[in-house]
Amino acid sequence: MSTSNSKSNCWVNLKMTEKLNLVLFFGGRSGEHAVSLRSAKSVLAALDSDKYRVFQVGITTDGLWLTGANAHAAFLSGSLDALREAVIVSEHGKPCLYTRAGNELSKITSIDVIFPVLHGTFGEDGTIQGLFEIQNCAYVGAGVLGSSVAMDKAVCKHVMESIHLPVLEYAVFTRSEIKNNLAQTIEEAEKVAPYPLFVKPANLGSSVGINKTRNREELAAALREAARFDRRILVERGILAREIEISVLGNTDVTCTVPGEIIPGDEFYTYKDKYESGDPEVAIPAPLSEAQTLLLQRHAIEAYKAIDGAGLARVDFLIDKNSGEAYFNEINTMPGFTQISMYPKLWLYSGLSYPELVNRLVELALERKAEQDETVRKYEE
Repeated sequence: MSTSNSKSNCWVNLKMTEKLNLVLFFGGRSGEHAVSLRSAKSVLAALDSDKYRVFQVGITTDGLWLTGANAHAAFLSGSLDALREAVIVSEHGKPCLYTRAGNELSKITSIDVIFPVLHGTFGEDGTIQGLFEIQNCAYVGAGVLGSSVAMDKAVCKHVMESIHLPVLEYAVFTRSEIKNNLAQTIEEAEKVAPYPLFVKPANLGSSVGINKTRNREELAAALREAARFDRRILVERGILAREIEISVLGNTDVTCTVPGEIIPGDEFYTYKDKYESGDPEVAIPAPLSEAQTLLLQRHAIEAYKAIDGAGLARVDFLIDKNSGEAYFNEINTMPGFTQISMYPKLWLYSGLSYPELVNRLVELALERKAEQDETVRKYEE
């Protein structure tokens, strides 16, 4: 296991003889669309103009790809009229960014690497990663498998159970079950554990649609709310928990930070805490024993490798305040990436600044693409 808990930094940078054409994707068809815009703002500010020619592509909540020199500012203001529709077209196996007007295509640039600052559905779930793979693009973050497994909280829990990481008791329900037979769904959900129960959309992050319930009335409301955001809904045993997060970085050679602890302003770490209440209270490093720290770091890397993680992820744990037991909670393969987000904060403690972290992620994307290109695509006896 490789971990980082000092202020030293010994990253080996790839030699870039000329600027890379980097396409930054943001927005997306997700309940986390606004979160993506916040993350992209920080990444845009950190990208080194001496290393990258940056091209911006925003995705609307309807799935339309739009580009322009100030696309991000246009998305923030909601004034999209000046933007042009964008597409990726392969030229002799090399991905290129084009604009489209009717049937007319105009080339903007060849693409060296894509930085998809996309959270949630259609951005962090393997779907757009599959498109990038088909178009032969190098891109930041986990591939199709790692993204899709981590995105679905229930499937991810199944995987963690298979490698013997402890998880809280849970059950999965569908939107149709909630819509068509709410009473029976509630009865089945109550078999998971005594109240309180947490209700979560299985395929969403940033605490969107998550509620703590203490009785049937609250459970019914929470199930309906979660079903607005996903067709699969997770019901999980609630505990009085400490929320611990670890940042992971790497492809084959994986490293992680010390654990950090979120001090929620609410009963749990809500969307408001994360993005609307300013800089959330955190403890870095988390006040844990050395044995607890090492255990959670080992579990973080085991979880990352189990889903075939690449580039980055934040691995979250819950520690029961009463029993002291630690449980795997979830993996975020494209965690919140604002300046106040926990993922970059933990790396900053370890000596890796935000701009250095962004640069390292691009390097890892290029390294992973080079490794993929070693794969033989034609079999000959």
